[in-house]
Amino acid sequence: MSDVVRVAMWSGPRNISTALMRAFENRPDAVVVDEPLYAAYLARTGIDHPAREAVIGSQPTELATVVEELFAPLPEGRRVHYAKHMAHHICAEMDLRWTLRVRNVLLIRDPAEVVASYVRARETCEPDDIGLRQQKWLLELWDGHGIEVPILDATDLLRSPDAHLRWLCEWLGIPFTGRMLSWPAGPRPSDGVWAPHWYAAVWASTGFAPWRPRQITLADHDAAVAEACRPIYEALHARRVRV
Repeated sequence: MSDVVRVAMWSGPRNISTALMRAFENRPDAVVVDEPLYAAYLARTGIDHPAREAVIGSQPTELATVVEELFAPLPEGRRVHYAKHMAHHICAEMDLRWTLRVRNVLLIRDPAEVVASYVRARETCEPDDIGLRQQKWLLELWDGHGIEVPILDATDLLRSPDAHLRWLCEWLGIPFTGRMLSWPAGPRPSDGVWAPHWYAAVWASTGFAPWRPRQITLADHDAAVAEACRPIYEALHARRVRV
C-alpha cells in the first residue's frame, strides 16, 4: 500500500513505551510490533535477561531479517505499522540507514526515574542499559540526513495524553481516534514472550496513568549512572515537542 505509515518509536526501558504501543494497537487501522530487535540484542551481547532463551527463540537474531519483516505488507484494511523499539537494543556499529525509511519518534524520560524503576527489576544498571546514549546516536544520524524527528517526553505525555497523541497523529498524517486513550486490561497476542516479566503494570492498566511526582532515592552507583546520562537527556529534552 502506497499510503502505509510506518512508525518507529524509540524509547529507553521503564518508560511508557508499552502503554503507547497499547494506544496504537487500539486503533482499528494499526498493526503493532513489540521490540523486534530484542532477540538480536541478546544474541549479540550475550547479556542475561529474564526469558533470554525464549526471547531468542521467538524472533530473528539477524538484523537484515528483522528489517525485512518490518517492511512486510500489512493485512487488508491496515495502514499504520507501529514498531516499539528499545534504543539500547542497537549499537554504534549497526547499519541503521533503514531507519531513514520510516517515521521515527524518540520517547525520553528523566534518567533518575528510569534508573530507579530499572533497578527494582534488575540488580545492576549501567549507562548503556537505559538507551539515552543510543537515542543520541540515532538523532545524530537523522539530523545528518535532514530528517525531522519529534521528541516526546514521558512526563509531558502523561500530563496531557490527549493533546500529545492528537499532535503525533497530525504529524504522522493519520486521523486521531479517542480509542488511543483507553484499552482493555490484560495481555495481548502481540506482546513479546518477555511480557510476564515486565508488563504487570500495563496488563493492569486501561489507559495512561495520571502523572504524579515521585520521591527518588538512588544508591551511589545508580545515581552516578543517572547523572552520566543527564547531559544527553537535557539536550534531548530541550528539543521536545511542546503542546
